[in-house]
Amino acid sequence: MIKKLYNKSIEWAAHKNSKVILSFISFIESFIFPIPPDLLIIPMTIAKMNDWFKIALIATIGSVLGACFGYIIGYIFFNEIGIPIFELYGIDNTFFLKEKVAQGGGIIAWASFLAIAAFTPFPFKLLTITSGFIHFNLIYFVTICFLVRGSRFFLISVLIGKFGSKIKLLLEKKLLRISIIFTILIIG
Repeated sequence: MIKKLYNKSIEWAAHKNSKVILSFISFIESFIFPIPPDLLIIPMTIAKMNDWFKIALIATIGSVLGACFGYIIGYIFFNEIGIPIFELYGIDNTFFLKEKVAQGGGIIAWASFLAIAAFTPFPFKLLTITSGFIHFNLIYFVTICFLVRGSRFFLISVLIGKFGSKIKLLLEKKLLRISIIFTILIIG
């Protein structure tokens, strides 16, 4: 089944509208959607290795725009939209966040936490919304999101674009094992 899904994602990633879909997924993943754009970036880059730069740029721009939308949700609509999103991820006490940031080192601590969430599987969306809620400096916010999300997506695209045939062969031979490890990492 996983092999079938992999082959379908490669086929779908080569579709003419795949970049539009990637930008949409990157956008909504930054404030609500649970599936990271990496899962589309990888097969898209394998299918179109010469487009690695464009794929990473589309994902980065979509993600940063989505992060800004998450920031707006936190800044203006935290009670109406932000809290239900947090509850969707199993977090029911959200107001402690403002106190934690105020006590925990301020801008540098929050910027570090935001950078970690932007680069790892940690729910980035929760930090984009919280950044608006705590009124984190918008210029710092956009800069951090652009640099770190861009680094993540460009790293993936460069590796796939440069070593694509070897990575594709590895994925095809050991897809089940890689999927299990990836799933465990995401759950962890």
